[in-house]
Amino acid sequence: MQNVINTEQAQAWNGYEGEHWARNQDRWDAVNAGFNSPLLDAASVGQNDRVLDIGCGAGQTTRLAARRASNGHALGLDLSAPMLAEARHAARREGPDNVDFTQGDAQVHPFDPGAYDVAISRYGVLFFADPVAGFGNIARALRPGGRAAFVCGAYPEGNEWLQAFAALRDLLPIGGFGAPGGSGMFSLADVDRTCEVLSAAGFEDIGATRVETYGTWGRDAADAAGFLLDSGPGRHLTSQVTPEVRGRARERLTEILRPHEADGALRLRSTALLVTASGAPTG
Repeated sequence: MQNVINTEQAQAWNGYEGEHWARNQDRWDAVNAGFNSPLLDAASVGQNDRVLDIGCGAGQTTRLAARRASNGHALGLDLSAPMLAEARHAARREGPDNVDFTQGDAQVHPFDPGAYDVAISRYGVLFFADPVAGFGNIARALRPGGRAAFVCGAYPEGNEWLQAFAALRDLLPIGGFGAPGGSGMFSLADVDRTCEVLSAAGFEDIGATRVETYGTWGRDAADAAGFLLDSGPGRHLTSQVTPEVRGRARERLTEILRPHEADGALRLRSTALLVTASGAPTG
């Protein structure tokens, strides 16, 4: 893969993080599927649109966008080879035919200028080394007046999975995990700062709204606790403590999550920022 600036992210998403997501793509989609319709509705994806999906992962949002753009096309871009392999496999299995996937770093990928009508992302624009440069590259890929919609991690107090993690602070080195404005999935949680970044990148008509949904994290509390602690952030935290402490953390997390069991599933509320913008008009 050429033209990579975010080398640390490339290593993570082509290592354990990407492999975990690829192995568990159905579970991650069950966690985040509630954001799909708000995202695509906000982007106003039409049947003739050319859609760019940034950080597409295993491609669920790309395929959904392609179905809406039935006379157009959708391209999914991601750093992760393991996740893109799953995306291509799912597209061959489920369709549609008007979808493709490519590996690349959105911050520097050589998009054809003005090639897309719409850019979307579900949690895929949060890890740029230089956010202004990253969003600027996306803005240039849009036609004049093209539309963009991004789901971004925000409102830590509204994310029940994060609150469950926070309750393990005496066992795991939580530190500033989940704090708005830091690196990672909450890097764009500050609305004013995010609007400033997009404006500096060349976007106009920038807006942001709060959106929340309930996602399925597992069959029951024990299953969900294991899934959370085996994910990238969970594995990072538990790798810094002894096996005995890891066991205690898993037991406590299971008990914290137990009240969320219902009807054969463990569901938690996730809250995010839905950011919309448009490319600069002609002239």
